[in-house]
Amino acid sequence: MGGHYLNQDEIRDLLAQSRHIALVGYSANPGRPSNGVARFLAARGYRVTPVNPGLAGQEHLGQRVAADLADLPLPADIVDVFRQGSALPALVDALIGLQWRPRALWLQFDVRHPEAEAAALAAGIDIVADRCSKVDYMRHFGTTPLMDLND
Repeated sequence: MGGHYLNQDEIRDLLAQSRHIALVGYSANPGRPSNGVARFLAARGYRVTPVNPGLAGQEHLGQRVAADLADLPLPADIVDVFRQGSALPALVDALIGLQWRPRALWLQFDVRHPEAEAAALAAGIDIVADRCSKVDYMRHFGTTPLMDLND
């Protein structure tokens, strides 16, 4: 069965039910969007594992930075991508080659590649496309910590 693009109700459920986010393209620079989104999500109770080969082995957000998806210490519920669309084919190929599948591949604003998205969908991976995880979190939950939502 193939994957599909998630609608708003499915995005809310994804954010509510997920606990581990692999943030591909993480930057240690606090001025970069990937850094701000990562910090926001970590402050909401998610385990955010930064993925960046240039920072691999360093500690950020209380996690060891992974060089790539295969280097993650445990499977991620969401693979949140802050890279150019041209990086998606290799990323999707790597994702398809793993022994686990995320609940969704999250493509940030303007991170698009139709062929790579089609390959992910064909492999049964759901996609959130051209959206920001922080913006969608705030749309559905405000700034409330995630742990309070499930009490």
